Amino acid sequence: MSFIRISRSLRLRLMLSLSLVAVVIMGLTWVLHGMLLQSTAREFLAGRLAQEAQHLLAEAERGARPGDRSGGSAGPGLDAFHHVYLVRRGEQVVASTPSARIPLAPYLDGPARQTIDLTWQGRHLLAWRERGEVDGQPVTVLVGEDFAQVEHGLARLHRWVGAIAVLVSVVLLGLSLLAVQRSLRPLDALARQLAALRRGEREALSLKTVSELDGVVGQLNEFVEEQRYRQARSRELLANLSHGLKTPLAAIIQALQGSKPLSDTRRSQILHRLHAIDEQLTNELKRSRIAGQATGQRRLCTEDLEAMQALLATLYPAIELRFEPRMSALTHLPLERQDAMELLGIVLDNAAKWARARVVVSSDRPECVIIDDDGPGVPAHQRALLGTRGTRLDEQRPGHGLGLSILRQMVERYRGEVRFEASPLGGLRVTLHLLSK
Repeated sequence: MSFIRISRSLRLRLMLSLSLVAVVIMGLTWVLHGMLLQSTAREFLAGRLAQEAQHLLAEAERGARPGDRSGGSAGPGLDAFHHVYLVRRGEQVVASTPSARIPLAPYLDGPARQTIDLTWQGRHLLAWRERGEVDGQPVTVLVGEDFAQVEHGLARLHRWVGAIAVLVSVVLLGLSLLAVQRSLRPLDALARQLAALRRGEREALSLKTVSELDGVVGQLNEFVEEQRYRQARSRELLANLSHGLKTPLAAIIQALQGSKPLSDTRRSQILHRLHAIDEQLTNELKRSRIAGQATGQRRLCTEDLEAMQALLATLYPAIELRFEPRMSALTHLPLERQDAMELLGIVLDNAAKWARARVVVSSDRPECVIIDDDGPGVPAHQRALLGTRGTRLDEQRPGHGLGLSILRQMVERYRGEVRFEASPLGGLRVTLHLLSK
């Protein structure tokens, strides 16, 4: 169990990632340093060999033998500067070392001013070939120096640089560990605040250290607020049911326990109260099922809307329910699925109840739904009362006026707005504006 916990550790993952990055960077740097060091050394040595080759050409122009220090040369002897050289003038080839004349003579042929890598007597030489003209005759100079000693020094320097790079990597990893520990402190603080929130010592999270956690903290606070709202709503539901059902139930129990036979009028009153209790229970349960915006449940699908359309067709067979531009536009409503079903059910049921022949549902944006009916409509001075709990503008139809109240409460829970206006069809237009997440 502890191994699994360690393998899931964010600190460990960050350290492994940083270690891998450090190793890759230092490795590439070390390889590039070796290549750059080799190239720099070759360029430096080639430049010096080119100067020596030009010096030999100048000696030949003055008529001095190459390497002769008594020929009036102002410069030092060439033997101090190189390991081997060859000078070809016409058909004559002169070498600083007799044993180098035959094996190195073929390298005198080729392009002028060129660096050459060659092997002589088991040693790696870096040579420079220069070509000129003296007294009308072509002169070719080849100057070479033992590059193995230089490579040995470069390899030693390269190893030292590698050792320093390893030491720097270790120091960087140590500093990275401290930086990771410090950077993860906000997570520890968040865990402590969550524990305090669970114990009831805090009402919300407050973390103002790193902006990357703002979204997480905001969503957690929204979730906590949603849970707090649900708890208050449950208590309110119980209080409403207790207050609304206690008196009617007591009257019914008293009537049923009486010794006198029930008259038709008394029986009708009891039945009316039972229907009222049933409707109140239904509406309060609808209200309690509002999930809210922070639930993150899936949204409506076309099958849900088709089922709702079939149900309304059964309840109101004379009413045509039409969706514009198409039914699938409502599947993008920023509502939890059950809440969307409840909300559309309330407003469509209310529209179909009052419509004469048709109800039109239109949605050109995911956060906006418009429901029109061709019913009698509602006078302008009474529209502000729609959605007020318990308010009924027409007593001719059954109900307690709770449907539109629940509708308004649901829309407000989603930080939206509901508007009641005159419909172009002649009835009522209900416009739902919802906050798009």
